[in-house]
Amino acid sequence: MARFQEDPDCRLFLVSLKAGGLGLNLTAAEYVFLLDPWWNPAVEAQAIDRTHRIGQARPVFAYRLIARDTVEEKVLALQQEKRDLAEAIVTADGSLIRTLRAEDLELLLS
Repeated sequence: MARFQEDPDCRLFLVSLKAGGLGLNLTAAEYVFLLDPWWNPAVEAQAIDRTHRIGQARPVFAYRLIARDTVEEKVLALQQEKRDLAEAIVTADGSLIRTLRAEDLELLLS
């Protein structure tokens, strides 16, 4: 990691999504490619946020590469369901809480 941060000739740093979200500060990164989406969108956001730290002087572009008709595409759909449900709960006037099903709660907390 130190070489990637300090050596301009080191132009590529490969890291897993889980490792990328745990304590790395990659201020030398300009591009982030997510190849393995995770069911929890917060994990992906945390990994991307590692490139937007104090000291980052360049714009950062994050890309998700998803092939059609794959497990990854299904994971992306699950992420969207979780986002939509969480948003509905946060912005609800209270009526959604009364109609929340056990399946909705299980999806949100899984």
